[in-house]
Amino acid sequence: MSRPERWLAAALLPLGPAAIAVLRLVLPYDTTDDAAVVVRKVAAAPDTQSLVVWLGFLGVLTLVPAVLAAGRLTRPAAPRTTAAAMLLLVPAYLSLGLLVAGDAGVLFGVKEHLPEPVVARLFEAVHPTTVVAGVVFVVGHVAGTVLLGVALWISGAVPRWAAVLTALAQPLHFVAAVVLASHPLDFAAWGCNAVGFAAVAVALLRLPRNTSVDTGSQRPAIAGSSST
Repeated sequence: MSRPERWLAAALLPLGPAAIAVLRLVLPYDTTDDAAVVVRKVAAAPDTQSLVVWLGFLGVLTLVPAVLAAGRLTRPAAPRTTAAAMLLLVPAYLSLGLLVAGDAGVLFGVKEHLPEPVVARLFEAVHPTTVVAGVVFVVGHVAGTVLLGVALWISGAVPRWAAVLTALAQPLHFVAAVVLASHPLDFAAWGCNAVGFAAVAVALLRLPRNTSVDTGSQRPAIAGSSST
């Protein structure tokens, strides 16, 4: 990874999680709401929903390159754990686009004054792929981020606290979104993810100029590393 590539990766790493953190804070509905309630809440706050769509789009653009950059940092010392994390995270964040499109569809429906039952059906059952995308996203980004946090711990590429924040971020997000329906806690959860990824960005930029991210040659170990 060249120096300009490292700077680009470092800029992208915290951006996606930070965007989703704000999205989860301002989201006008709860994840546990049924489709009819979602439509009514979006109709009451269309400008907020528009912001949600833009933030989701920013996440779509930045999250995949961010996790790939993090994976390149952890792979030399934790190849198997990193591979498992990438197998979960990359499909998960690629699936996010369909979910954002669902939010955009609801916004369009309420702005065009389509019948509420029609908009609700568009949101929850427009095509079976949206259900599949939802499952891939939820399972992939929660489990994958935990594994990435473990890989960061094993590799010693970042301080231990950053690895722990990364590993705990998405389980906390799941509790906030699905169990408690707490938007501030959800914001904090994704904020932990953003802080963890910011630490990864710093680690990338601190690598010596002649260090290969892919091979791990001359990789500085902040803490103990392993070949796990």
